[in-house]
Amino acid sequence: MNLIDCHTHSTNSPDAESSPDAMLKRAAELGLSAYALTDHCEVNRFFSYGHYSDHGDPENTFDFGVTFENSMRDNMRLKEQYKGKLNFINGIELGQAQYDFSLAAEIASDCRLDFVIGSIHQVRGAEDFAFIDHSKNDPAELIRRYYSEIYELCEKGDFDILGHLTYPLRYIEGDFGIKVDMKAADEIIRESLRVLVRRGKGIEINTSGLRQRYGKTFPDLYYVRMFREEGGEFISIGSDAHCTDDLGKGIADGISIAQAAGFDRLTYFIGRRPQFIDI
Repeated sequence: MNLIDCHTHSTNSPDAESSPDAMLKRAAELGLSAYALTDHCEVNRFFSYGHYSDHGDPENTFDFGVTFENSMRDNMRLKEQYKGKLNFINGIELGQAQYDFSLAAEIASDCRLDFVIGSIHQVRGAEDFAFIDHSKNDPAELIRRYYSEIYELCEKGDFDILGHLTYPLRYIEGDFGIKVDMKAADEIIRESLRVLVRRGKGIEINTSGLRQRYGKTFPDLYYVRMFREEGGEFISIGSDAHCTDDLGKGIADGISIAQAAGFDRLTYFIGRRPQFIDI
């Protein structure tokens, strides 16, 4: 089985623990067939705190333009260092493009990038799902808003792979134990997947939920199979590791889900172009 890990973070993300050098060293030790470092770049906090008229919580991390440059500098250095030793992919996780599609497209057009994950961690007018007290909110309304903005991202975003499609469940179901009726979102999710297929984009199987209280991948087999039914071709796998200890975890399980959904090859990206590897 060819193992790839195409969603990971280093200390160039504010919530990660291990340096870029340490992450690549571990990836090489694991013998991964392809490895991507995809540090956070949040479009809605790309500039400094004072740039924004509504500001938001000053305790949030801003200046992602600075961390993006730090990431590109380190990743390009490491790409040269590991040439011939590791199939290394210079990527980013581009969050909240729906806040400013023009800025997001400008970021994604950087010629140094091999790979862009498009993701949403927060909907307009709300905090990251990770920081919401879901016991005091209406989860169904947040889910409705989330998938409405996911659809918008799928239609207009410049990215290669849609990240962790069922991200809110990590917190609503996993941390708060509140069951979500996802059937209500099936229609807009299916339509979003159709848009991805039409635009030549893919989804990932994010395995982080397997080592968290949620206990399942983001998304699980149901939605991976739905993507395949709609003609989906590009499927990526990522651990969403924020430290070396988690790098590669759950990847074999994610690949098994891809196979069960009907995929016989995985996708990674070099120079924003899809590359395939047999499972």
